[in-house]
Amino acid sequence: MTRTALLATSFLTALCLVFSASVATAQGVIVIHHPHPHPLPRPIPRPRPAPQPELSYKISKLEVNANIKDQVAQVQVAQEFTNTGSRQMEVSFLFPLPYDGAIDSLTLMVDGKEFPAKLLPKDKAREVYESIVRSNKDPALLEWTGTGMFQTSVFPVPAGASREVNITYSQLLKKDGRLTDFLFPLSTAKYTDKPVEKVKVRLAIEASQKLKSIYSPTHEVDISRNGNKRAVVKFEKENYIPSNDFRLFFESNNEKLSASVISYRPNKNEEGFFLMLASPPPRDDMAEAVKKTVLFVVDRSGSMSGEKMDQAREAAKYVLNHLNEKDLFNIIAYDSDVESFRPELQSADKKSITEAIGFVDGLYAGGSTNIDGALTSAMKMVQDDDRPCYILFLSDGRPTHGETNEMKIVEHAKGNNSYDARMINFGVGFDVNSRLMDRLSREIKGQSQYVRPDEDLEEHVARLYRKINAPVMTNVKIKFDLEDGGQNFVNRLLPKEVVDLFDGEQLVQVGRYKKAGKAKITITGTVNGEKERFDFPADFVQESSDQSNAFVEKLWAIRRIGEIIDEMDLNGKNDELMTELVRLSTDHGILTPYTSFLADENQSVQELADARFGGSMSLSLLRAETEKLAEVSGRSGFLQRDFKQRYQNAQNAPAAESAPAKAMSADRAASGGVAGPSSFESGAYGLAVQDTETDEYKVVESVRNVGNKTLFYRENMWMDEESAVKLTKNKSIIVEIKRFSKEYFDLVAENTKEENQVLSQQRADETLMVWLRGKNYLIK
Repeated sequence: MTRTALLATSFLTALCLVFSASVATAQGVIVIHHPHPHPLPRPIPRPRPAPQPELSYKISKLEVNANIKDQVAQVQVAQEFTNTGSRQMEVSFLFPLPYDGAIDSLTLMVDGKEFPAKLLPKDKAREVYESIVRSNKDPALLEWTGTGMFQTSVFPVPAGASREVNITYSQLLKKDGRLTDFLFPLSTAKYTDKPVEKVKVRLAIEASQKLKSIYSPTHEVDISRNGNKRAVVKFEKENYIPSNDFRLFFESNNEKLSASVISYRPNKNEEGFFLMLASPPPRDDMAEAVKKTVLFVVDRSGSMSGEKMDQAREAAKYVLNHLNEKDLFNIIAYDSDVESFRPELQSADKKSITEAIGFVDGLYAGGSTNIDGALTSAMKMVQDDDRPCYILFLSDGRPTHGETNEMKIVEHAKGNNSYDARMINFGVGFDVNSRLMDRLSREIKGQSQYVRPDEDLEEHVARLYRKINAPVMTNVKIKFDLEDGGQNFVNRLLPKEVVDLFDGEQLVQVGRYKKAGKAKITITGTVNGEKERFDFPADFVQESSDQSNAFVEKLWAIRRIGEIIDEMDLNGKNDELMTELVRLSTDHGILTPYTSFLADENQSVQELADARFGGSMSLSLLRAETEKLAEVSGRSGFLQRDFKQRYQNAQNAPAAESAPAKAMSADRAASGGVAGPSSFESGAYGLAVQDTETDEYKVVESVRNVGNKTLFYRENMWMDEESAVKLTKNKSIIVEIKRFSKEYFDLVAENTKEENQVLSQQRADETLMVWLRGKNYLIK
């Protein structure tokens, strides 16, 4: 392709197709060659030029398969697209590289015919990028400037025809400390008029040593292990806008227990953030299963009649059928009265299990709800031995018999818990006293799960029991020490306390650190009555050179928000907590049911800036919204505690996820819109926020998450919150720049990839103000 032809290039959409192990991402870009430029499709429905039906296409499939052996990845990508326009398209592909030499060779096949790919150095590639941006008056490719690219020849696609493009390549993966890092960038697929019909990622990992932690900070993946050296990781979605890059870490070694740290410190003068992954040995390494005690406490009050009681019986049977031979157990059923299968704990032998199943089959619903009596009976059965005890407590209502004061019920349960039992609570349906559930799990080292009226209780119990069925190490303690001295350099750990590690479970703990340097992590605990100790190296960086690990900060912020809401819920509100909640929501673009007022584009720039520091207006709005926490039951009470639990237990920090159309209003869904499946995710149309009154998701179009920045729409322009703060305090120099001018591209050349990613979001009809290197840039 000649430089003249490139200047005439226009493209309609971009789709990630190439894997990179660095944070700088790569993609395959479909380029349509036509003498008249067309705007890039943008999913956010602010005013934009009408689509051109004569040149359009849809993506029906994006399938990524990779075989990874230690650090070497063999990657194959298949993409199918259809020309939905009325005329033939002449298209080619561009493949930006994450860094020079990242991919040595690349093969591209179109319907079985191989097309050559030419490698362009980064200087020549920059000319190509800038030419496309100037020609189309659209900055979407700016984040890829400064990298090399593979360029392929042009091929035709007739109207109505489909083409499947296959790309294969191999690459040596990057290591981050003890972790191998796999990144497949999907983010440019957000530039589509419609979601991709099917996205499928499958990674087959084979290691020469035992596979330990396997963790995705960006997506909820399905992990299947085959022995202790192989695993398959899958991610699949339909009708999906993959606006977040796919990333996976894994670790392999022959140690019995493994732990790794990922640290991130954007400002060396402030505390850093870290994430620790810890994986216990798999079950086949254990001499025998750790002995445990399980008490299933099941509600059989009148409100449990019908399908709920049927599911509760099946859940109890599942637990009974999956006990280990040396476990102890009992079943306690309660309504107004409390009845036990046996007056004391039983061994999990075949005879006892058979009789217990008969007891469960005879349970029926009726009567009131004596929660205090049931918990008192359960706690008195716990024995003084070395085995861990798990109380699975199920309720669908509020205490109506015996002691009904929730504070006294918790006080009694805590006082009777003489031998450190753990409490796993299942709140069933909207009528449950959700605040009581949370109080119990907080005071008795457990957790709460909430089962919606249309969900299967048995499935929830079975899923959680599979986790706790095989404790590997109990009474766990974790200690962090700097090599040059200092034990108290980490703080704000989430979760604050780790009690047990389970077979197949992966501990994900986040926190802050005050000092940088080489460190040692010590994990101690009990395995079948014997004390064990493990030491691991860690590196807490002085200052991060890029934002490759920025997800650690985001994950910490999500969990901290959950913890703040929990503190206000159980211990009362105060201005300090509310100020921190607003600041975290503002800084990280994490809207909650209590801070959704930050999305009000009618607020002034001054009000947005004040919100970051807990201004009086934002605190008054937050006080009003958090009054909902007074609701202990009902739909709103249930949904608020469910929401809080998801934030506290978040495993990853998606920067921009799409979700099912059912979360949208009918008119948006009809127009092809999508929304977020969880309340801390965002979609290509904006942030999705859960309404805890209606259980619906609402898409907020006045807030965007772009990389590690959050943009707010205020006074007819988009601005980051730092710009708003500097602007209102008269502490900034405003530099006006015209888009696509020489000054504009000079700014692009100075920027990092992450900074250019912000610029790439600006549409033709928008004004952008962004804080860069001590100045406010106003780009029109």
